[in-house]
Amino acid sequence: MVWYGGMTRNPWNYKEGSSGSSAGSASATSAGLVAFAIGTETWGSIVSPSSVCGTTGLRPTYGRVSRTGAMALAWSMDKIGPICRTVEDCALVFNAIYGPDGKDQTLYDFPFNYNPKISLNGLKIGYLKNDFDSVKTNRENNDSSFAVLRRLGVKLIPVTIPALPISDLSIILSAEAGAAFDELTRSGKDSLLVRQAKYAWPNVFRTARFIPAVEYIQANRVRYLAIQEMAKLMKRSRRDRCAAI
Repeated sequence: MVWYGGMTRNPWNYKEGSSGSSAGSASATSAGLVAFAIGTETWGSIVSPSSVCGTTGLRPTYGRVSRTGAMALAWSMDKIGPICRTVEDCALVFNAIYGPDGKDQTLYDFPFNYNPKISLNGLKIGYLKNDFDSVKTNRENNDSSFAVLRRLGVKLIPVTIPALPISDLSIILSAEAGAAFDELTRSGKDSLLVRQAKYAWPNVFRTARFIPAVEYIQANRVRYLAIQEMAKLMKRSRRDRCAAI
């Protein structure tokens, strides 16, 4: 990660950074400098700094919050959401920012129903057991969160979805990022960026030009399959009256 003017430090350990890309939002919120902040995420940029800084980050479903005015990285993946100190704060901020704005045409006009008085006792929450079991980092945090939910009376329901090559879909992000920064690459000004390592953004933009159109389309076909499987999962969740995480 490259910071402007110095490292964005973790409020809990000044010797460490705050991950990225919404490092500033998570760090400032965690330190109490702001009541909340807005983060942007294409692939983990709300979730990761929130995990590192101990904040609550909400990465909304694509199409829920307007991205008008935000820098694009991958048009079909970019999302905007709140970073707060509590879950309830995230609900309050999200309630203020979600929905169509008349400019971003990717938005869905769906309601957001939040009831802070709902009892967790007996509530069913589905979770992707195989994914949580395979986590190698922050495992203790996940386990302790599950333990708290169980103590509150939540019934955790393990669910599964078919295995798909999700990691291979990263070429969609690379191709769209290359298009978003096409002018920068063509102008040669990409050489002015600080990091020029193999997998740094300047080289991602450059190599994206060599992604075959066939592979890009095949990746999107896999993404469509993933969308369909998640839709089936959500349908089962509604049928069984089970929230999903």
